[in-house]
Amino acid sequence: MKKDLTLIIPAKKEAISLPKVLQELDNFKVKKIIILDKKDRVTIKAIKDFKCKIIIQKKNGYGGAIIEGIKNSKTKYLCIFNADGSFDPKYLSLMLNKTKFNESFVFASRYIGGGGSEDDTLLTFFGNKIFTLLGNILFDLKLSDILFTYVMGKTNNFKKLKLENLDFRICIEIPIKIKKNNFNYSSIPSFERKRFGGVKKVNEFKDGFLILLELAKNYFASYGKN
Repeated sequence: MKKDLTLIIPAKKEAISLPKVLQELDNFKVKKIIILDKKDRVTIKAIKDFKCKIIIQKKNGYGGAIIEGIKNSKTKYLCIFNADGSFDPKYLSLMLNKTKFNESFVFASRYIGGGGSEDDTLLTFFGNKIFTLLGNILFDLKLSDILFTYVMGKTNNFKKLKLENLDFRICIEIPIKIKKNNFNYSSIPSFERKRFGGVKKVNEFKDGFLILLELAKNYFASYGKN
């Protein structure tokens, strides 16, 4: 794998897992951009010996970190990659090959043949299924895992999306804007591993409600234009 791929890695209080993730990624010829809160001195210290670019986050939130990572990526391709160890890098080569083979974006999915998850709860499983169904119906998407942000594409195409959401709503903003911009996309099966350390940053009820509002907002905005 040539160094024409940058991994955008949002990190928040990941001093336990992030060093293990970066050590694992040493086997892959990719560039790495870590986006961190300046107050997260423990995580910053934990990765000081690794070769990666550290961006101090200007705006709070998971989405804010992704947006800053995209802005700072200079390679031809980029991929959003979690800092907690749940994303397996073994899928990067396949995703990159598909992206190069005229796919604008490639989504990893836990819910197609060969995929799976060690991290799902019943609540997150059924919540994801419901949001995926709504996204597919309301926006004519063809996805099986709308909230899984293991996504790769050309850097210029990511920048054209003009992403705005600073929190976890960016998970659905990405596919909706891919559809609105008429980019093609596909999915591959991916197995989500149990996180190496730390705790989940997602609040299932709060973030689920915000995602539902985001779906409604985008739907009625599109409906108003028709």
